[in-house]
Order: sequence, then structure tokens, then C-alpha cells
Amino acid sequence: MRAPVHTAAYVRPTSQMVEALKDVSAATACAKLHQMGITRTFIDGPVPLHREPDVKVTGGAVTLQFLPQREDVFNGAEQEDIERKTALWGVLESIRPGDVLVVSAHGSHFTGCLGDMLVRYFKLRGGAGIVVDGRVRDAARIRALGVPVWCTGVTPHYASQTELFPSAFNVPVGVGGSLVTPGDLIVADEDGAVVVPQRNAVPLAEDSLLHQDREEFARRRLDEGGRLSDYYPLTGEGLTEYLASRPAP
Repeated sequence: MRAPVHTAAYVRPTSQMVEALKDVSAATACAKLHQMGITRTFIDGPVPLHREPDVKVTGGAVTLQFLPQREDVFNGAEQEDIERKTALWGVLESIRPGDVLVVSAHGSHFTGCLGDMLVRYFKLRGGAGIVVDGRVRDAARIRALGVPVWCTGVTPHYASQTELFPSAFNVPVGVGGSLVTPGDLIVADEDGAVVVPQRNAVPLAEDSLLHQDREEFARRRLDEGGRLSDYYPLTGEGLTEYLASRPAP
């Protein structure tokens, strides 16, 4: 089997980009990117394996691509020895602190892309979270590790036991209907995972935090008995009231 494909190098997002998006929700990021003309950013399918209400991760994407097995290329025989030479081991050795691993597995119900030992190693290398367009195994042990994981479900199968094998890492991948390239930013929470291009990160964050502040003001007014039409969306007199409530610059 040939060596796994990967990019020679790519630019990780700066710590400033990641920090700017820390308090931005996936829903707000998706909406603001849509307004910027980037409309296919939601990674459809993966949901949090951990259902805690505060599950959240923000970081730069590293990618792993699974492809269909073919008998003359790779068929899962002698699985453990072969997998050590695949992109699965390669991508894990490339992980740096704060990375988000994004896995393209075609929504497979049968391939367990990652399990306890691999997620454990990911955590030890400082990885921040994992988004899988497919399934994982060893769910209870992964939850115990505390690594935030978004996936489409669980399976008892290992990574190359059925129809897919790990072929490339840190290459552009299609994940849940969205394009993810190495170095993109990922914002994921209870609403799902969203991909944010680096060039949009800081302006998106600035606009998003203002948007979220306006929505928090609207929530308070609604909770106090305000009319929906006065405070959502926040325009007209409601917007004037909001602006008057803000501290002077």
C-alpha cells in the first residue's frame, strides 16, 4: 500500500483568531457567514457525543479522509499492522495543542473512525475536539476522557473493519456537505459544527459579539414582558433603547 497522502504544510490559525471566536456560538457564526456570502458552513450530521449543555470547542482544523476500500489497494486484512502506516496514525502524530480533528467518513454507519486509544492519544497531544462525519466506538470511554466529540453515532467496528479505510490527512475534505480545508477554524456547540475561513474569523467575531449582546438585551426585555414585535428583531425604538442602555465609549 502506498504512503498516505497529505499536504506538505499549511497555515494554522493564530491564537488571536481562535480567541476571538471563543464566545461566538455556532448558530451566530453560521448566520454571520451567510450574510458575508459564505452559505455552506454547517457540517450536517455530527451531533455532540457528550450532551452537556455547555459543550463547546473552537480551534483550527486538521483533517482526515476516509475512502472506500478496494481489494487491490486496501481491504482491511492484517488491520492493525496496516493501519499504523495509514493516514489515521499520520494525522494523530501531527496534532498540536488546540487542534480540532475533522474526519470525512461519508456518513458511514459502520466504520468506527476513532476509539478510546486513539482519542486518548489525541487528548495527550493537546487536541481540543473532534468532528466526525461518521461514527466512533468505545463511546463510554471517550466520554470519560472528556474530549468533546461530534459524530453521527456509535458502532462496535474498528476503523477499517468494514467499507472504508483512512487514506489521506491534512487535505481538503467534504464533511457533512461542507468543504473543510486544513487551517480553517471550527466552531462547534450543541447546535452542531460550523467551519469558518481564517480571513473571516476576526470580522465575524466582532460582528457576532455585538449581535449576541443585542440578543441578550432583547431576551431581558421579553422576560420583563416586552412585546416580541418591539424587541425581535431589534430595530426601531427597541434598537434606540438598546443603544441608550450601552455604556458611553
